[in-house]
Amino acid sequence: MAGQLEYKIIKPDSSIAGYIESFWKLKTPSGEPKNIIVLPDGRIDIIFSSSDNQSFRAVLLGLETEASQTLMESGRTMFAVSLRLLAVEYLLEDSVSSLLNDGRLLPEGFWDITKEDLSDFDSFCVKITRKIQSLIKIPPDNRKLRLFDQIYASNGRLTVKELSEKAGWSSRQINRYFSQQFGLPLKTYCSILRFRASFEHLKEGKLFPEQDFADQAHFIRDVKKFSGVPPKELSQNKNDRFIQFSTMNKK
Repeated sequence: MAGQLEYKIIKPDSSIAGYIESFWKLKTPSGEPKNIIVLPDGRIDIIFSSSDNQSFRAVLLGLETEASQTLMESGRTMFAVSLRLLAVEYLLEDSVSSLLNDGRLLPEGFWDITKEDLSDFDSFCVKITRKIQSLIKIPPDNRKLRLFDQIYASNGRLTVKELSEKAGWSSRQINRYFSQQFGLPLKTYCSILRFRASFEHLKEGKLFPEQDFADQAHFIRDVKKFSGVPPKELSQNKNDRFIQFSTMNKK
């Protein structure tokens, strides 16, 4: 529909699902630019984009611990890869600790993607899936596999101690790994995932916790911490300013 965001999401092939959460496309309508707020959601994104007033570029965005405002350009097309945390070490072979609440430009030709690849989202997903498959060299450490399986399956509800016991990896080592690789403690990351898991309930107008928050006050405190507004204001999403809420349930 004219004047609305165009959004599409595709889940990855099972061969790369341990590293990739999803591929997504976002295209803004021509006309006036739009101010939006991006909420922390526990994802690391690689975004390939071009617009009416901007040449092609690729950006790596680290984890976020607070809401951030940005200006969506008119007529901007973004094709993105949302990474699971294992991908940082095993695909990027790098750390994103310095990119907490930040991002950096990627070199030209990163993952062999060009501006022409932004003309067809399905073809983009096929091409980049093959690229990612070629980057998988060694299987991840079993402790890390168990750890991330439990983190994602529980939407961050388990404590660090519980995760440590299930992974067979000490809490101290896990927190050192998280700080060095991602720039934040595991407990904070789990809180972000639990906050994200509440999006669907909040959009439905359910202003009470459904993700094992200690109580209503704890829920309100975390929502305000990560979004900057209380649950009621977030759920209303006036002027479609919270981008993750605006794209929910769109195909």
